[in-house]
Amino acid sequence: MSHEITPEMFEQPSWDERYGGPGRVWSGRANAVLAAEAAGLVPGRAVDLGCGEGGDAIWLAEHGWQVTGIDFSEAGLARAAAHAAERGVADRVEWRQADLRAWTPAGADGVEQWDLVTSHFLHLLDDGMLEATREMARAVAPGGTLLVVGHHPDDEHTGLRWSMPGVLFTAEGLGVALHPDLFDVHVEARQREEVRDGVAHQVTDAVLRARRRD
Repeated sequence: MSHEITPEMFEQPSWDERYGGPGRVWSGRANAVLAAEAAGLVPGRAVDLGCGEGGDAIWLAEHGWQVTGIDFSEAGLARAAAHAAERGVADRVEWRQADLRAWTPAGADGVEQWDLVTSHFLHLLDDGMLEATREMARAVAPGGTLLVVGHHPDDEHTGLRWSMPGVLFTAEGLGVALHPDLFDVHVEARQREEVRDGVAHQVTDAVLRARRRD
């Protein structure tokens, strides 16, 4: 990457500034792995953790899901709500602000659970995704699915591997957060082609997909 990656870039003010600028930060399309994996699921309740501008949450809503989108950026959530209204699914998505480094599905009425718990390209400092995945697993309803996707350590073009150790993860590394008696777990390093600024890159996604037993 052409710019220096610093710890401040992982904080809320940095993302509020980014989402508060002109134009979209992301494409607005659903992430490829989500579209592929959710296509075979029966729509129910879903939560998208680290939802940003809302591309994944809106795609799920358009495909019949009732969705909760969670992010720590107020600017990102405002954009997401506007995009949902533009696409006619505002009534199918609830937006919540929370810092996922401290988020838990526990509430006043017990642990809140969803049929699909998904997070795409959420990366936390100091191996924080392991604890975050443990909390995500608690949020999966019996019979539901957990889908966590991120930049694999082989994705050197992100610049994160070298400048920020402990930010990238493998699916195997996150899988240890799931109780083997509760989940059927599939871990994968999935390759795909991505075009950035007109240049095609081969990228590798760390994909953790787990079904909670009934």
